[in-house]
Amino acid sequence: METTNTSSVTEFILSTFADLHSYQLELFVVFFFILIITITGNLAIIALTISDSQLQSPMYFFLTNLSFVDICLCLVTVPQMLKNFLLDLKRRVILFGGCMAQIYFFLTFANVEDFLLAVMAYDRYLAICDPLHYVIVMNRKLRAQLVAICWVLSTANAILHTTLTSRLSYCKSNHINHYFCDMVPLFKLSCSDTTINQVVIFTEGSIVVAGPFLFILASYVRIISTILKIHSSKGRRKVFSTCSSHLAVVTFYFGTIMFMYFRPSSSYSLIKDRIASVMYTILAPMFNPFIYTLRNKDVQQALKKLFFRISRNVEILTFLKINQTWISQDFHTPVPDASD
Repeated sequence: METTNTSSVTEFILSTFADLHSYQLELFVVFFFILIITITGNLAIIALTISDSQLQSPMYFFLTNLSFVDICLCLVTVPQMLKNFLLDLKRRVILFGGCMAQIYFFLTFANVEDFLLAVMAYDRYLAICDPLHYVIVMNRKLRAQLVAICWVLSTANAILHTTLTSRLSYCKSNHINHYFCDMVPLFKLSCSDTTINQVVIFTEGSIVVAGPFLFILASYVRIISTILKIHSSKGRRKVFSTCSSHLAVVTFYFGTIMFMYFRPSSSYSLIKDRIASVMYTILAPMFNPFIYTLRNKDVQQALKKLFFRISRNVEILTFLKINQTWISQDFHTPVPDASD
């Protein structure tokens, strides 16, 4: 079939949990607080790693980049969803160009997260399996190059999928049964043959998603084998604790993505797909800062020092303001006349 964009559809309507119309205000409040927590938590990670000299290692450099990507990933979908909660279904409109732009940025940030998690696994592998050469190998230049490669590969992948999706014809309906523009829901609205799109997802998409995941698994096989060779049980626990947070994030993130995209289109379910989408687009960026800080003593110590500095600065500013008020009052107090 013709794959050029001969569609008469110039805009789409996002359902955004339209079946839960009686809970729109409650959903708005819940996701609004999730957005605030996500931005605050990830900004706190970024601020800590920049301000604390003890958090200047490669691991925290990659964690800072991951926090930035989590903020971007959340901002791609949640603000649009919050706006739609306050509008009638017919007014939840997104233009065709805006829909394609949302797909592009969503894929870019999601893929950067995939590659960053793989880079972080490589960082842990070097630190645990080859500690003597870790500082030399994982230098500033290599760190910057690895992050740059993550962005280049992710951008190229996003351009490919966005271009293929934009060339489809949409003439069945303009109602997207989702809370943001995603490829799979759009395929259901297309009157073009989406075979090429789905083949690309299962081939090139598998490389982009499954590739980093398999690399992470291979890295952790080596890491775990190295940990098991440590004779001290206390030493094994200490080394493994540095990897447990990363493993939790990898399991949560990649598990939901593979469930969402890498299964036959006939098995898609509205409720299951919605839960999976919320988990990796909204909940994962919110949980990541907490997962990385709950058992991380370095981050906890840096957080305590940051709170101490903030509280100390507030006390100093309060003290100066009070003194300034007293001085101002004393200065303006009239001097009694000697004749009185």
